[in-house]
Amino acid sequence: MRVLITGGAGFIGSHLSEAYLKQGHEVVVLDDLSTGRLENIAHLRNNPDFQLVVGTILNERLVDKFVEKCDVIFNLAAAVGVELIVKKPLESLTTNIKGSEIVLDMASRYNKKILITSTSEIYGKNINGPLKETDDRILGSPLKARWSYSTAKAVDEMLAYVYWKEKQVPSIIVRLFNTVGPRQTGAYGMVVPRFVGQALKNETITVYGNGKQSRCFVHVRDVVGALMKLVEEPTAVGEVFNIGSQDEISIEDLARQIIKITKSKSKIKYIPYEKAYEEGFEDMQRRVPDTSKINKLIGFKPTYTLPEIIKDILQYLKRNKQ
Repeated sequence: MRVLITGGAGFIGSHLSEAYLKQGHEVVVLDDLSTGRLENIAHLRNNPDFQLVVGTILNERLVDKFVEKCDVIFNLAAAVGVELIVKKPLESLTTNIKGSEIVLDMASRYNKKILITSTSEIYGKNINGPLKETDDRILGSPLKARWSYSTAKAVDEMLAYVYWKEKQVPSIIVRLFNTVGPRQTGAYGMVVPRFVGQALKNETITVYGNGKQSRCFVHVRDVVGALMKLVEEPTAVGEVFNIGSQDEISIEDLARQIIKITKSKSKIKYIPYEKAYEEGFEDMQRRVPDTSKINKLIGFKPTYTLPEIIKDILQYLKRNKQ
């Protein structure tokens, strides 16, 4: 099988590429390297079944060329991370909406199966939980950059669903809840690698807000396994699935756990959102997925505990001296 992964030099994409190559498939990665990194895929580039194409999903001719030759598409290309989205909302909107439309259009042209990665950001300020795929979205003002990513990914989902309903494009949508692990960078606001990096250097661990906001973290290898099973499951087409852990933890408790595991001398410092991001910044106070749908279909259950995830990231950062 030939697999096309847009955004394949990114954190999740590189692990997905690695997994498919281990199974003996061909992998083509299309990435503009804006947030993806060559070091993520350096160990794959000598594999004759691996091809890196440096380019953007906004390039229609380029996307057309590689969609035509592939068997399945994973559209992971996106402007991600709260920090990047707040600083560059236009990039988030353009890449996530126009780019996805181009990829879906080419998938339609050549009748290719496509999996679109969406996000838990979809649910916005809905603090109910665990959140089901059918639950309502609760968002702030469209003039707040914070909500541009959620809105863009919602449009992505709508496009994927409409392409399936109207043009019979076999599309699958997944909403990822805080995927973490080796190769993830804290550069764009990703909390776990940022905290672990700070703890390793005995620096102050900066918690935004009051630290009471809670999240659930799932290992990237568990996520990759789920993505691969979903594209093999015929009844997944036309559906949307949450992928994540239900092991909930507050951000301040996450910081304390990381300090303990790393044996760090770091102290915790609380920084108001308006200083960390922008005036009037809004955050989700709770984000817990209901994963019963994907569990019922493919038997998905996370296999890594949070301490195991933290230790895995710790070892990666030590090896790479980050």
